[in-house]
Amino acid sequence: VQDGIPDEVAMTAQTFGDGISQSELWHELMQFYINEAWLLDDRKFREWLDLFTDDVFYFMPRRLNVGRQDLSREISEEGDLAIFEDDKTYMTMRVDRLDTGMAWSEDPPSRTRHLVGNLVIEPLPEGDLKAKTAFILYRSHHETDENIFAGSREDHLREEDGRWKIYKRTIVLDANVILAKNLSVFF
Repeated sequence: VQDGIPDEVAMTAQTFGDGISQSELWHELMQFYINEAWLLDDRKFREWLDLFTDDVFYFMPRRLNVGRQDLSREISEEGDLAIFEDDKTYMTMRVDRLDTGMAWSEDPPSRTRHLVGNLVIEPLPEGDLKAKTAFILYRSHHETDENIFAGSREDHLREEDGRWKIYKRTIVLDANVILAKNLSVFF
């Protein structure tokens, strides 16, 4: 804690392995996430896939309503029943399906708006990073269907070919019941 602000939130003069300051890194990653949001909203899904490593693990656990004494069970663990538990191959298949015209739930395509913020960065071994963000995803579909998804994402990133790529993404929705008719959007 520095000046009453937790270390993971404080923007200090801390530097990372390559001499970049925390504030410079924060700005670089925030630009990364803003670009990602625009790729998704502009339906540039193939370009979006390029933000992930070939060995990515894309995970959305279930969220349960539990009492205070059971909060450790609120979020399902890897290997338990999950909403998404995808790898790059499956993510690519989902994008391919959108391109075929056979994805009836996305014809006409959804209109989305991804808002991302509250970025917190933590160094990991080997020069990798953990980045946690909050998001709101608005989706308008057909003429009257609207969905709002809110939650957090925790990404593990590593540098490949001079740019950051996500090798693990965990998406946790704030809601435990998904009211949308389908989950054909990306988070």
